[in-house]
Amino acid sequence: MNYKKITRKKIYEEVADIILEMIKTGQLKPGDQLDSVQELANNFQVGRSAVREALTSLRAMGLIELRQGEGTFVKRFSANNLTYPIQSAMLMTKKNIEELLEVRLILEAAIVSNAAQKRTSEDLDEMRLHLEEMTAHTKNSELGERSDLAFHLAIAKAADNSLLSKLMQHVSDLMTEAMRETRRICLYDEKQTLVQLNEQHHLIYRQIEAQDADAAEQSMKAHLLFVEDVLAKHMEEIDPQLSIIDNN
Repeated sequence: MNYKKITRKKIYEEVADIILEMIKTGQLKPGDQLDSVQELANNFQVGRSAVREALTSLRAMGLIELRQGEGTFVKRFSANNLTYPIQSAMLMTKKNIEELLEVRLILEAAIVSNAAQKRTSEDLDEMRLHLEEMTAHTKNSELGERSDLAFHLAIAKAADNSLLSKLMQHVSDLMTEAMRETRRICLYDEKQTLVQLNEQHHLIYRQIEAQDADAAEQSMKAHLLFVEDVLAKHMEEIDPQLSIIDNN
């Protein structure tokens, strides 16, 4: 078998990675203007062509935009297009995340109701598998998060609606990317929270198994509101100004 040789990153890729990291960490915020190509080239000590290529790749990712006669700016998150690149989730503001949580609540409540009515024995097997994985990965927050997401996606699959399933996948991807480390730390690293999450998931599973659509819908809503509350409390502990939930 022939394998492709590993090559070192090109200069423009390194430049793009640095700017991307600055966006992720908040050094560059939505709406901020980047330095000119010449200034960036001087700061990075690279050629202008490398900077231009880096900016082109970041534009392709949907993270920056060129405004004619003004310059290059970090883009603001836009919900106008549901096929918006997942990378753009890092541009989400507190308000965007609040709206995303609301969308997820509405979407998953409808999905679980349909799933309870339409689920097959194969669907139940898949859900049960992911529940077992969540229990097995209690000491690995990353794997626990993946199993949690897989369980919710299995419910969406059981609803037997391809559009709903794709929409659920996209919303979940946005949520995971927008709050990757925050969700992992406060949901999967706290033992008591993890126990509650597992109990909630098992209850939802039993209600789907029993084909009790109303009960499953109410349990899903309670579960997602619990997650929102945990996230909000965690963010407030870090900085009261960063709370994702408006308590007023």
